[in-house]
Amino acid sequence: MAAMRLDLIGRYLRPHRRTVIFGAIALVVVNVLSVTIPMEVRRVIDELQEGFAYDSVLSQAAWIVLLATTMGAVRLLSRQLVFGVGRQVEVNLRQRLFDHMLRQEPAWVQSTGSGDVINRATSDVENIRRLLGFAILSLTNTLLAYSLTLPAMLTIDPWLTLAAIAPYPVMLTVVRLFGGRMMKQQRRQQEDLSGLSDLIQEDLSGIGAIKIYGQEASEQQAFSQRNSSYRNSAIGLARTRSTLFPLLEGLTAISLLLLLALGSGRLIDGNLTTGGLIALVIYVQQLVFPTALLGFTLNTFQTGQVSLERVEELLRRQPAILDGNDPITAEQPRRGRLEARGLRIRYEGSERDTLNGLDFCIEPGELVAVVGAVGCGKTTLARAFGRMVPVPDGQLFLDGVDINRLPLKDLRGDVAMVPQEGFLFTSTLADNLRYGEPNAGDDRVERAAERARLSDDVKGFPEGFSTIVGERGITLSGGQRQRTALGRALLVSAPVLVLDDALASVDNNTAAAILDSIRSQEGRTIVMISHQLSAAAACDRILVMDNGRIVQQGHHNDLITTAGIYRRLWERQQAAEQLEEMAS
Repeated sequence: MAAMRLDLIGRYLRPHRRTVIFGAIALVVVNVLSVTIPMEVRRVIDELQEGFAYDSVLSQAAWIVLLATTMGAVRLLSRQLVFGVGRQVEVNLRQRLFDHMLRQEPAWVQSTGSGDVINRATSDVENIRRLLGFAILSLTNTLLAYSLTLPAMLTIDPWLTLAAIAPYPVMLTVVRLFGGRMMKQQRRQQEDLSGLSDLIQEDLSGIGAIKIYGQEASEQQAFSQRNSSYRNSAIGLARTRSTLFPLLEGLTAISLLLLLALGSGRLIDGNLTTGGLIALVIYVQQLVFPTALLGFTLNTFQTGQVSLERVEELLRRQPAILDGNDPITAEQPRRGRLEARGLRIRYEGSERDTLNGLDFCIEPGELVAVVGAVGCGKTTLARAFGRMVPVPDGQLFLDGVDINRLPLKDLRGDVAMVPQEGFLFTSTLADNLRYGEPNAGDDRVERAAERARLSDDVKGFPEGFSTIVGERGITLSGGQRQRTALGRALLVSAPVLVLDDALASVDNNTAAAILDSIRSQEGRTIVMISHQLSAAAACDRILVMDNGRIVQQGHHNDLITTAGIYRRLWERQQAAEQLEEMAS
């Protein structure tokens, strides 16, 4: 597992190997200079014991300042190079994840849960950035610091060196213990903050329901609990930090006191020069930061490797719906002929087929309704037309071509689908209408709105088509949202239009007017999934489904005179409408 993780780290760094190499060279130069400067200080101080020359002191001081300035500039360069690699990997990886998620089928996103996917694309990617930037820089710097500084210290006085670094293992242990605790507390604080943000977002989206049911007090209590939880986690993290850093300062002070106490005796005995003692003090101070940081670095390294595996697991997930091995590109515009030959679809984990051997043919320009009881497979059929669900080879055809052989981009350009819950983006009404055709002009947007019977509503909006519809179209009514989604589909020039109960929130008169408007577009094949049998009655043909099968088909007038499911559904709906009229 560890080898695999190192291989992953190498794979992520490989595209930036030139920058990494330059950054490593810069780190080597920094650490060589950090060893050279104390040696120069030692030499100058020891020379001053023999005699004092003002000009000599100035020249020596200028030389040391030059070395220190160079070290600072090279250190800045090394951090920019190595941290820059981490940032670039973060940007590229986040783009890869987003592109990869867009290729997945809708069912996977819905079953996986957006929260987990978002967490991997944000928090885990940030952990990888810290791993490839901060952790690698810190580990390399610590390794170089010890490998170069310790030999230099040992050449001055081995026993004083060992005494001075004796508290360092304790310092590392303390950092490891407190570092792991701090990471857990920080993660909890982030989770509490996310929960607080989610509650605010949810309450703002559902403010209408809160007001209707008078649940302000309940929501205030829920917010207070989450707010208190966030406060407690933040205070816990602050307490850990306020304990750790004084401990580190104390251990550093102990190391320095040991060096000064033992070093003064060595000075008296003549076994150590003043310059040597000062050089050792500088070296000890230089090792404090890499040692203290090493504990945090190891924790970051471990966390980053876990995040690497989580992100790779997401990237390894292949979409269930892909372009076929031998795609066919249409040389002429599609006519819109749909045909099913024994169409069977079964969802993963299900014990039975949702669609169980469907056979039908819908001719170009035909308006066909698909009706049936809830759960009979109507929506699955609608999704199959656009390959929103996996479709077996050789069972569903568009203009005589297996839809699995059509590139997904071409197929979904030929089949415009309007779901029952038409999703609207937080943008203007016009932008939502032209979402399928971003470059469509205002005249096309207005014509699409008119066909969807949305124009009269738009006239009542203060800013017309420039009205911001709000998150998920919250500022619009259910019928307006559906008609906006319908207008979006009508704006694109797809030869096939699939309406998945897209008129459910529209009254019968408006639904009839919309259908007449759609039918006026000659040549467009329309498949309408509907529970409104009054709308289905105006269609050229009706397919009646039951338990994943087509059990009846024909014109409305023929079906209501034949005993069967359709007539029972029609009689039931007529009775319900009569009861509503009597009640009103």
